[in-house]
Amino acid sequence: MKKIILNLALLFVMVIQAQDAKLVPQINVSGEGKIKVTPDKAIINFGIENIGKDATTVKKINDETVDKVLTFIKKFGIPVSDFQTTQVSLNRTYDYDKKKYNFQAVQSITITLKELSKYDALLMGLVDNGINTITNVTFESSKIEDLKSDARKLAMKEAKRKAEDYVSVLAQKVGKAILISDTDAQTYYPQPMYKTMAFASEDASTKQTVAVGEIEISATVTVSFVLE
Repeated sequence: MKKIILNLALLFVMVIQAQDAKLVPQINVSGEGKIKVTPDKAIINFGIENIGKDATTVKKINDETVDKVLTFIKKFGIPVSDFQTTQVSLNRTYDYDKKKYNFQAVQSITITLKELSKYDALLMGLVDNGINTITNVTFESSKIEDLKSDARKLAMKEAKRKAEDYVSVLAQKVGKAILISDTDAQTYYPQPMYKTMAFASEDASTKQTVAVGEIEISATVTVSFVLE
């Protein structure tokens, strides 16, 4: 009996507290901030590949070409910190059409080019010195973290502006923010499309082989504002 009375008393207290609790008027809105910027650097991934019957010969030919390419890169003025070998391999492969085994030597290199005006001249020089694969080119911005911060601020401003639009027809004002949630700022990089994959003998200084495009940075937030 005492247990029942105690439970009823606790239930009565909870009901009283619930009645006294005040619902805070609030509005929940989302905002998006977008920034577009022209890239100021390029990440170029390329390689040297050779195939032949003898492993030693294939590796020697590949190493000689790599040496020429690295010598050119240094003479071109690329800092040592801005280029790196990313893959070295020597594999035995089977040619199903000719029904025979070969050896394939591969070395991949990545360059960070911080002067886009030299892009075409660099590519032409690499090809002239023996590279035979370009696996990927990405255009980026050196100020990407600052741009992400700016996109987040724009998203917050849009969220507040949207909240003010909603309550403009009411006798209320937008108060302080009581809850903010966001998603990581997204970056959309342009995918370069070559106007020509044939590096002909035309003067690289007068020929543009790729369109740089723009980088888009996007941030989204959801904000709960108190209504006053």
